[in-house]
Amino acid sequence: MRNARVWAGLLGVKEAIFEDVSVEEDEDGDAAAIVVSVRVRRRDGGRCGICRRRGPGYDRGEGRRRWRALDLGTIRSFVEAEAPRVRCGAHGVVVAWVPWARHGARSTRSFDDTAAWLVAHTAKSTLVALLRISWRTVGRIITRVSTEAEASRDGFAGLRRIGIDEISYKRGHRYLTVVVDHDSGRLVWIAIGRDEATLHSFFDRLGAERCLAITLVSADAAAWIANVVAERCPHATICMDPFHVCQWASRALDEVRREVWNAARRNGQRAIAIELKGARFALWKNPEDLTERQQDKLALIEKTNHRLYRAYLLKEQLRQVFQLRGSAGIRLLDHWLAWARRCRIPAFVKVAASITATRSAIDAGLLHQLSNARVESVNTRLRLLTRIAFGFRSAPALIALAMLSLGGLCPPLPGRS
Repeated sequence: MRNARVWAGLLGVKEAIFEDVSVEEDEDGDAAAIVVSVRVRRRDGGRCGICRRRGPGYDRGEGRRRWRALDLGTIRSFVEAEAPRVRCGAHGVVVAWVPWARHGARSTRSFDDTAAWLVAHTAKSTLVALLRISWRTVGRIITRVSTEAEASRDGFAGLRRIGIDEISYKRGHRYLTVVVDHDSGRLVWIAIGRDEATLHSFFDRLGAERCLAITLVSADAAAWIANVVAERCPHATICMDPFHVCQWASRALDEVRREVWNAARRNGQRAIAIELKGARFALWKNPEDLTERQQDKLALIEKTNHRLYRAYLLKEQLRQVFQLRGSAGIRLLDHWLAWARRCRIPAFVKVAASITATRSAIDAGLLHQLSNARVESVNTRLRLLTRIAFGFRSAPALIALAMLSLGGLCPPLPGRS
């Protein structure tokens, strides 16, 4: 009995009955694999592998089957047992449930959980070399682990303030929709697509009662987000992300810079054109981050091109609006809009019109001091995960990796709490 408990503990199959141990040798006579034979306890037998309900036996399936277990030292190990099939009223004919492995897996739970923990904490090459499996196999494993973990917990509990954004994960305009909990900074939902139908699927899962509990939603100016939130969360206030508003001004400033640069080239003012071409970052960067050389370029623009410098001041004052925030920020935004509308710079007149069209959401962001900063932080880590998951060639595997790493679904290492 002591030996049985030791083997069960080593392989993570404590809920099975130990039968025998055999050693398989390679061509040189060295130990190549350890195979531990087990059987399911009587009370656990005859259950559906999906829902675990009891069902009548169907047949013996493919006979004895092996599941990859964690290596014992330097030697591979396997768990071997019968794999009969049962007839389930809900799922039809399926392989019977076994307590040491997930349904459809070719490895034990301990092996899967170890792979899932490693993929969230170590490099790809380390995981592949340590567990001696392919990267595509890792993709299948973490999909199983993430799906089971998500089904076993309520990831939407207590949601009040959320951020919604999209991120590109593949060339060819392939996007993911991302939902983040502002209070915890946790990724709560991610799915393929960036349209109203995709976002509706999130609120369908959230449920009507919990939709009513959402009070604040931060997002950019995308109509597909605003329309769905207005329909599904009637008590929620949309807060416009300040970064996207400032980005409008930065793009308008760059448009003015290009216009001035092209005019200088057409008029044969080569020296001015060269100076303007190298002044892009001096105009874009925050004043406190400018190098000495960039400060000189900005001073030159102030003296030689009043229109471009006025556009720079418009960009900077709009940034000051979101640094002030609150009612002071709203008052400064009123003054900024008055200035932008009469500045006679078409690019900034257009920005003023865009801000006016989304004014209520911008004011809400200033009053509640809510931005997409936490969403952008999650997106930054998602971009790294996208590069790590390149070998998966599967969006569901990437989503599973994201939920393990950023959504709190990563299991502990076997044997640790």
